[in-house]
Amino acid sequence: MADVQTGRILIAEAMDTQQDSLKPRPAIRAAAFSVHIFTAFGAAIALLAMLEAVREHWAAMFQWLGVALIIDAIDGPIARRLDVKNVQPNWSGDVLDLVVDFVTYVFVPAYAIVASGLLLPVAAPLLGIAIIVTSALYFADLRMKADDNHFRGFPALWNAAAFYLFLLHWPPLWSTLLVAALVVLTFVPFHVLHPVRVVRLRWLTMSLIAIWAVLGLYTLEMDFRVGTGVTVALCAIALWISFSDALIRLARFLARSLA
Repeated sequence: MADVQTGRILIAEAMDTQQDSLKPRPAIRAAAFSVHIFTAFGAAIALLAMLEAVREHWAAMFQWLGVALIIDAIDGPIARRLDVKNVQPNWSGDVLDLVVDFVTYVFVPAYAIVASGLLLPVAAPLLGIAIIVTSALYFADLRMKADDNHFRGFPALWNAAAFYLFLLHWPPLWSTLLVAALVVLTFVPFHVLHPVRVVRLRWLTMSLIAIWAVLGLYTLEMDFRVGTGVTVALCAIALWISFSDALIRLARFLARSLA
């Protein structure tokens, strides 16, 4: 009986030793956790953007939101490279990413849209509330992405929407109607291109995004005082991102109908 008990102890110790040997080394775990810290810094950047927005330094606000956008673009590939999900299983990168995205893509831009005077005064606070509520619901919708990685509906990119409101600087009535339309389009099941994850015509999409980044930086440097050519180019890229899927589907339908 004692031999059996001793054997069980030895087996348990061997299993514990094997499990310990399979655990990632402290340096690997630290590197993986540093990716979460890097992602969380996006929320800190959002605070800096908010401080600029309160001072009505709109171009500076968008510059900080651009930094947050860069963090959001590169933290995912780094996390996958370091296998953060398995190395640090107690921390959810997906949840952290959604938290940071909400403050950078939605909350700070919503404040800018409401406080900038671009909308009708009577409608601005109501639309600000609508932006926050509908975006929170959108972020919680498990159907927010289609199987081909297109977004379903307007994907709560209110940082981009705010950028174009400042760029176009339409009369308040027009801007108010545009924001109201985007709130409604959040739940309309049309497909919006994901600039990175959609495989179809990725070379074209990435080229357009690079052009947009250059023109966007120039626009901020000029405090939105740019010529018609830059404005038209930025709007054309936005229209491609928003409606390219619908245009391609329509073209394919017409081609089949005429065949």
